[in-house]
Order: sequence, then structure tokens, then C-alpha cells
Amino acid sequence: MSKILVVEDDINLLETIKYNLVKEGYETLTAADGGEALEIARKGKPDLIILDIMLPVIDGFEVCRILRKETIIPIIMLTARIDETDRIMGLDTGADDYMTKPFSIRELLARIRALLRRAGMAETKLPENKAIINIGDVVIDLNRHRVSNKRQIIELTAKEYDLLVFLAQNESYVFSREQLLEKVWGYDFAGDTRTVDVHIRWLRQKIETDPANPKHLLTIRGTGYKIEK
Repeated sequence: MSKILVVEDDINLLETIKYNLVKEGYETLTAADGGEALEIARKGKPDLIILDIMLPVIDGFEVCRILRKETIIPIIMLTARIDETDRIMGLDTGADDYMTKPFSIRELLARIRALLRRAGMAETKLPENKAIINIGDVVIDLNRHRVSNKRQIIELTAKEYDLLVFLAQNESYVFSREQLLEKVWGYDFAGDTRTVDVHIRWLRQKIETDPANPKHLLTIRGTGYKIEK
């Protein structure tokens, strides 16, 4: 049974989300402010976090930023604001997904399933033949769901890992942002292709020696992105 932490100061919405999660069979933890969220996340070790941005004590952006330094647990951010800047800031702090209120509970549940499925790949044993992809000094071990650089483990979020693996398995092919949203995110992300740009930037910071002048994760101007090994 997966454990989900819901962080929301609107009690009615908190209870609605909790009710539907429990109904779906998830163990559910709750917090109403950012400070409580950090405490419960560290002690309860949830498998996924649903995190509102506008919170008392510590806002959601800062909670996400702190947690991302400590864990790669998938995080879905919630907000009542529709400003694109907020969406980009949420992704910049390390969130895996973003939903604007009001939202469909069915869609939230679908996104939760997708993130848990990807995060759970780390526990899935693949056939005995090792599946290794090399990108310069970076090694992707598909069996162990692990990425390393010169034997140093690189901590990636679920979406960063999925994006890296997809591009690496399709070396030299150029994919548009829309194609990557469809192939990696697996659903319509409301046309917000900046999501892809943010994750590419995060990946470059983690796998490139000089992120400002990448050698492997390349931008093809006017088209999209590709990986060259």
C-alpha cells in the first residue's frame, strides 16, 4: 500500500482529497502547514507528496526546495494561482507535477498513479541481462534504476529519470517539447511545454560537466532536444 502525504491548509479540500485517496486504498497522512509537512515527511516517509503552495509557517515552494535536497519522493504541487511564473517556480524548486485549483479528483488520482508507477520502477527486477546505457561518463543502469557519473550516484526525480532514459534510448533522435510531454509525462499537460525546458535544465545540471555548454543533452534550435552519447 502506497503512503501519500497531503499538505493543504484548506480543511475542506484536505478532507476531500484524503477521502478519495483512502477510497482508492492509499494510506494517507495530512498536514496543514509547511512546518508540520516537513516533520511528517521526514518521520512518515511517504511515497508521494501532494503539496499546496500557499501554506502557513513555510510556503510550499520552500517546503519543496528543502525536501528536494533530502529526498527524491515525487511531489505534486497545488495552487489556486494560474500565473505561469508560479508553475515554472514550482518546477524549478523540484516538483514533479503541478495542478491548478479547481482540479478534477479523477485527474489527480491519474497523475498520482503515473508518478507512483514511475517511482516504483526502482523496485522492479528486470531480466538478468544487464541493461546499461552510457552517455559519456554517465552510466544509466536500467536494472537498478540508477544513474551514476564516475561511480558517484546522481540523484534524479522520477520525471528526470524518465526523461533521461527516454532520450538515451532514442539516441540522436530529436523530439519536440510536445512529443516529450506525450511520451514521458503520458498525458496532456495543458500545452505547458516549459515543463520540459525546466526538466532539461535540471538534468544538465546533474549530468553535464559544464551545463551552460552541454555536450550530450543538446538543444536543437526551433525543434526540441536530443541526446548524443
